[in-house]
Amino acid sequence: MRKKLLSEGSKEFKYEIREIVKKANQLKALGLPIHWENIGDPIEKKCQLPEWIKDIMANLVRQNASYGYCPSKGVLKTREFLCEKTNALGGPQITPDDILFFNGMGDGISTTYHLLDITSRVIGPSPAYSTHSSAEAAHANAEPITYRLDPSNHWYPDLEELENKVKYNPNIVGILIINPDNPTGMVYPLEHLKKMIQIARKYKVFVVADEIYTKITYNGSRSYALAEYIEDVPGIAMKGLSKEVPWPGSRCGWMEFYNKDKDPEFLAFCNALDNAKMTEVCSTTLPQLALPLILGDSRYEAHRTSLNERIGKRSALINKILSEVPQLTFNPTYGAFYNSIIFKDGVLNDKQSLPIENPKIKAKVEEWCQGVSLDYRFVYYLLGATGICVVPISSFCSELMGFRITLLEEDEEELNRIFTSLRDAIKEYVK
Repeated sequence: MRKKLLSEGSKEFKYEIREIVKKANQLKALGLPIHWENIGDPIEKKCQLPEWIKDIMANLVRQNASYGYCPSKGVLKTREFLCEKTNALGGPQITPDDILFFNGMGDGISTTYHLLDITSRVIGPSPAYSTHSSAEAAHANAEPITYRLDPSNHWYPDLEELENKVKYNPNIVGILIINPDNPTGMVYPLEHLKKMIQIARKYKVFVVADEIYTKITYNGSRSYALAEYIEDVPGIAMKGLSKEVPWPGSRCGWMEFYNKDKDPEFLAFCNALDNAKMTEVCSTTLPQLALPLILGDSRYEAHRTSLNERIGKRSALINKILSEVPQLTFNPTYGAFYNSIIFKDGVLNDKQSLPIENPKIKAKVEEWCQGVSLDYRFVYYLLGATGICVVPISSFCSELMGFRITLLEEDEEELNRIFTSLRDAIKEYVK
């Protein structure tokens, strides 16, 4: 090429959740059965949607309007439906013009960070969800700025560190909250959320709340929506259908803008997001038409409650199995459908391994382990020895050593078998 093509920030795009699939598929081609614990797709893990949801979709498919463009901001009736739901929470009152649809929140996240000034930064939690941390870092041509989630304190945020970083870095313009959290499964207590809003107000920054998992809570927990605690601070709530229905293939997400009138810079930013979507014409019509029909159906809450109860039951089973390993720092989960398992300091080293019978698989694993962090080494040996595919925690913009699992396997016997094998492999690896 006559000129460099890639921006400096392009090297920050990393997504190990999918990257590990490439390696797993290489081993699958060599005859190793793979147990996918890397990605949060309930459908892949045998979740069956009820017939009434499928009937809604079948009826929509027969309607000609499902095949056309919709307004750039999204289907008006759907935005009106969402406004009614949000306004009932008693926080800042919004109108349909305060809602903007995207083709999944991945699209929304990418657009949000892309439109920020290159010197403006959004601080997010660590361990970080890769879609946020990669997009934010790429826009700034720099490493992500993060605040620590503490595994020794239920994965709650270190609020003192957060405030100090916001106070002493004037480039920080926003605070990201992922609630319930991916990858830890932690649900923020209300008092922590209120303190984060106080920090945002004090230093005149906005708040972004990723609420993709907001309806997925269990074990007695409750997730608070941004609209319930944001008060007068400018903010954006990011929501979607992928996990709530669940319907990950819908690629249907939306943003809700709160307190746009409180700051002219924030208003201009929200308007720029609207304009960016107009250049794409609109987001996909069909899932927007389905949204109020599914979420507004009298059967939906019972459906979601049943799914949550099953996730909670699986969480308890995994807790029982993995809590038997003293070398792990283990926190029960209360929301979303992930858990981050951390090795205690000094447990891992670069001499550890697991027996792998197939010489071709063993050779690949040994090749992959050259020069990688210690949790990657464990993940690769686990994959080669057992076929269990997990994601290393250090890939979530974290200095911690561990791995993320999902709580999605619907077959209880299979779930028990996978996590018993995982427990036994950890014991063998660290002995």
